[in-house]
Amino acid sequence: MTLGPQLKGKTAVVTGGASGIGAAIVSLFAQHGAKVAIADLDFDNAKLVAERCVAEGGVAKAWSLNVTDAQATSLLMSEVAEEFGSIDILVTAAGILDQQDFLEMSEETFDRTIAIDLKGVFLAGRYAAPYMVKQGSGRIINIASQTAIKGAVSLSHYVAAKSGVIGMTKSMALELAQYGILVNAIAPGPIETPLFDGITQEWRNAKKKELPLGRFGRAEEVAPTALLLASSPGGDIYTGQTLGPNSGDVMP
Repeated sequence: MTLGPQLKGKTAVVTGGASGIGAAIVSLFAQHGAKVAIADLDFDNAKLVAERCVAEGGVAKAWSLNVTDAQATSLLMSEVAEEFGSIDILVTAAGILDQQDFLEMSEETFDRTIAIDLKGVFLAGRYAAPYMVKQGSGRIINIASQTAIKGAVSLSHYVAAKSGVIGMTKSMALELAQYGILVNAIAPGPIETPLFDGITQEWRNAKKKELPLGRFGRAEEVAPTALLLASSPGGDIYTGQTLGPNSGDVMP
């Protein structure tokens, strides 16, 4: 059986859509018929991603967004809903990752990571969900990490944020199901993206030895999990779940 475009007529907002996993999700969603709003602090790259989608026959537009800014996030959702007619899917892929030992970590580093990787997820969901409530349906897909499940050396701030994302995803799923909104998380393993640029080669080598598949994933290998969760009937009975495309790093 061959499936046609699985998101035709849907509008998706992807935070962090200018690069990495977010950009791969934008591209795949556009290929499957979604109108995609790319929200990223890196507006220039967001525009390039949008232009590639349009060149391939899709519909996409870039917005500049600091995900820690509540007012800006609220305004973005309003503008997307007005321009595209709805908000059916939200993917919260914006995030940062830097390596720092716990005993050397500054309060500033911890706070910045929590603000972007956790608060940013909250704000996007908080201001997108009301549009989904009004229409009686929606999908929210939060990008977490397998480190939230097993921990990671020199990444306690990142692990704390991503653990919060998984916990918040479950609570959101419980609260929003009554409105027809399904909320899930994706917890990728190590993925070769610009997010990993700040990780040492020593850390990378040690991590690869732990993986049953023996390699890091690629962004385009994570995007189909988001498509599953966003589509129907594929994602229709997933809610409060955490899916793990992680090279075997975590086996629940």
